[in-house]
Amino acid sequence: MKDKKDLTAPCGLDCFNCQLYTDNLTDSLAELFHTKMGIPKEEIACKGCRKQDGKHFHLPEGCATLDCVKAKGVELCCDCNDFPCAFLAPTADQAAKYPHNMKVFNLCRIKKVGIERWIEEEAGEIRKKYFNGKFIVGKGQAD
Repeated sequence: MKDKKDLTAPCGLDCFNCQLYTDNLTDSLAELFHTKMGIPKEEIACKGCRKQDGKHFHLPEGCATLDCVKAKGVELCCDCNDFPCAFLAPTADQAAKYPHNMKVFNLCRIKKVGIERWIEEEAGEIRKKYFNGKFIVGKGQAD
């Protein structure tokens, strides 16, 4: 459980469920990133933002959200008095491809049910529904 807590990004992303997380990365996905984007294979696997100080090939400068959390001395953005802030604002740009619009929802669930329950019962389901669910106006998400 502790490992998954450490693999929960301060912004609410579940690094432990990410396809680029070192334990989840497949040879075929690594080959695809290498071939399509020219990224050296040894740079593709991620150990989680906390363990890599927010730096990865897709964030070469690091993560401003992680820097903010460290500066404020909180573990998660939902522990901050300014939650939610502009760092967590959803965008339509690439929303179907990246899980960043799940952040506020994840943080609200963590705050409500606790990180342990969220890790064990909800994080994977939230991610699956985000990428595979259907949105119905006035009803929200459908399976």
